[in-house]
Amino acid sequence: MPDFETALAELESLVEQMEQGDLSLDESLKQFERGVQLTRACQTALKEAEQKVQILLEKDGQAALEPFQSDTDPD
Repeated sequence: MPDFETALAELESLVEQMEQGDLSLDESLKQFERGVQLTRACQTALKEAEQKVQILLEKDGQAALEPFQSDTDPD
């Protein structure tokens, strides 16, 4: 399976191709199936990264993660 960045780039490309609507039904289904595989790979990579961060924080004596607040969050 490709690394996170490669999988994400391929997923974005698949979405663009499918949005154009030029693919046959069979090809669309194949692209969708590939997209599902890439999405799962990205989710797995993100989960592993989160676990590594958790381990690193616990080693530094910080047992809990704080919720992430982005600049675009309305809260």
